[in-house]
Amino acid sequence: MDLQALKYEGDPLADAVIAHLIESGDLNEVNQVLAEFRGNDEPIPAHLPPVVRDYLVATDDPPEWMDEERVARAHEFFVDDGVHVASVLSFGAMVNCYAQPRPSRVLTLTHRLNQPHRRLSETSQFVLNMMEPNAFGTGGSFVPTIQKTRLIHAAVRYFVGRSPEWDHEADGVPVCQQDLLGALLIFSVQVIDGMRRIGVSVTDTEAEDYYHVWRVAGAVLGIRPDAMPDTLAEAEVLSNTMVRASYAPSKEGVELTRNLVELYEKFVPGRAFDGVVAAMVRQVVDEEVADWLEVPRSRGWTTAVRTGAKVMGVFERGEDRSRVARAVLDKAGDLLLGASVRTLTDGQPTALVVPACLRR
Repeated sequence: MDLQALKYEGDPLADAVIAHLIESGDLNEVNQVLAEFRGNDEPIPAHLPPVVRDYLVATDDPPEWMDEERVARAHEFFVDDGVHVASVLSFGAMVNCYAQPRPSRVLTLTHRLNQPHRRLSETSQFVLNMMEPNAFGTGGSFVPTIQKTRLIHAAVRYFVGRSPEWDHEADGVPVCQQDLLGALLIFSVQVIDGMRRIGVSVTDTEAEDYYHVWRVAGAVLGIRPDAMPDTLAEAEVLSNTMVRASYAPSKEGVELTRNLVELYEKFVPGRAFDGVVAAMVRQVVDEEVADWLEVPRSRGWTTAVRTGAKVMGVFERGEDRSRVARAVLDKAGDLLLGASVRTLTDGQPTALVVPACLRR
């Protein structure tokens, strides 16, 4: 597999749909119809152009190699530790994405530089739908979510790729196969690593199952199957080589990170806890990456967060045996998710819908 060649490859199936819709002038009308298309079991909306109906049919099924038992176990893992997954996604994975200059430039050109709430809410919605029971089958809502996401990526490729500010020879294709693969590894492999950095115990089986769900999602999302590692061990190697090699400082990454930290700081009342958000980011990302993105330093809060990670490890080991430990962890989760939902949905255009089975 020539990983460098992935930089110049998009998603032919979705790209053809978007090109047809834009050139025929049907894009806005199709968006309105798809906005109401929310569940796996819902019939494909009528009155869609044949090219869109064909796309929805072609992308409706997960790959044959999907293991339903592993997907079900991943759901149980998320029910138990979803709060910690959300923490690392928020404080670590998002920032690691911004450490990649090319995707950060794409966000800038799509006018999302100053909309961290939208980026975070879209990512959160994607993960929540993916972690529903039977996310790819009856009763779930993940398939339409991923189908729409795939079309959004294609639209970004269409418009940004035609922008005079985009250098195709140097930068390749916007939201290319390499970028999609990198994001998948950040949101799977690096999230598991980040959870362990904050003291959360993740078994090898749980880590494998979590990666498996992301690999299935990646296949439905249009990532080339032969580009995605088969096992978590292989994915860890690729994350440590291809993804981390793509990290570098950029002005776009710095501003995206600054805006994200400011968004999180809205969760924290008063000024007594200023610095805790930056310290949390530095706990779950590499020190060099945090420096590149100009994440503020706070010696006192850095020590406190590191101590908290050790305490979290103690609580995690006792969670199944101690009512006190479980109460502390559950309360922390309530506060985090409650603050997140209030901030992300307060007058913002993207609603965060928590599936009923995950609300507790």
